[in-house]
Parts: sequence; structure tokens; C-alpha cells
Amino acid sequence: MAVTVSKTRDMLVDVARQLFARMGVDNTTMNDIAQASKKGRRTLYTYFKSKNEIYLAIVESELDKLHNMLLEVAGKDLPADEKLLTFIYARLDAVKSIVFRNGTLRANFFRDIWRVEKVRKSFDIREVEIIKGILESGVKEGVFCMPDVEITALVLHHALKGLEVPYIRGMMGNSISERIKRRDNVMNLIFNGIKIK
Repeated sequence: MAVTVSKTRDMLVDVARQLFARMGVDNTTMNDIAQASKKGRRTLYTYFKSKNEIYLAIVESELDKLHNMLLEVAGKDLPADEKLLTFIYARLDAVKSIVFRNGTLRANFFRDIWRVEKVRKSFDIREVEIIKGILESGVKEGVFCMPDVEITALVLHHALKGLEVPYIRGMMGNSISERIKRRDNVMNLIFNGIKIK
């Protein structure tokens, strides 16, 4: 029974995501979602009280996919420094592809960042833990040396969040040579910091 409930809810979320991506959140009604899912409005309202609740469920679902992908990267058998860089770029690319895959949801993502932030809280906590794990491995391997792994993980997490919008909007270079240069600069910043002459 619980599996059917979960499958129906997941299907409703996916149908709504596709409609929101194509028509926009504001232009999609609960009735549109019920019709597209071939479920009645009663079924839809059994799972969701409002369109806003469905929107938040979509964001949560996308963040769960992102979290699973990040766990996969963190589980790779790589030296800690390479794993950290792989994590950073996989994360930025994944966020970009989620935003672009969701079409007109993209506008809502940027316009409604505070509503998205509420849903992101649990993802953020989980992401900091993944980064912390990579850093701790690096310290154990003798690759990294840092006074406080927890603070470093938190700073990296917030730095990545701050890079999302410029990265998605292509403000960090799109050509291969720009990417290589950017990667070298990111590596230098992360692994060497800013040195005082």
C-alpha cells in the first residue's frame, strides 16, 4: 500500500514539474495537473493542499536527486584533492542542468530564491556533511592541512551556493580555455588560499 501511495505522489510531482517547466507555475492550475496525470482532483488534493505545496515537493525531489549524485561522487575512489574538485564541478554542473531542465521553473528559481531556501535547509546540512567527509579523508591522507574541518566545509558550501547563479547564467566562462583557466584558478584558490606578499 505505501509503495502505491509513494508512486502516485511521485508521479503527480513529476507531471506537475513537466507542466510547470512548460507552462510556468503561475499559468498551471491544480486542474491542469489532475488532467495531465489522469487522476481526479480529489486524488491530487489527497496528496497536496495547494500548488505551492507541489512546487516545494518538486524542489525537494530535485534536491534529493542532487544529493544522491553528490554521495556518488563522494564515494569515488579518488585522492581527496581530486575528489573535492570533482565534487565542486559535478555539483555546479548538476545544479545548472536541474535549473535548465526545468524550463520556465528557472525564472521561479531565481525570482523565488527565499521559498527555495526554506526547502534547501535539509539539503544544505547534508551537503556540508559530504564536504566535511571529503576534507576529513584528505586530512587523514595527509593531502589537506586545516585548523578546522567543520568551518572549512561550511565556507566551501556557502561559496558553492554563491557561485550557483553566476555559473548557471554563464558568467564564469563557457569556452574550453575559459573552463581550464577557471579550474586552475579554483584549484589555486582552494588549495593555496590568498597569500599575503
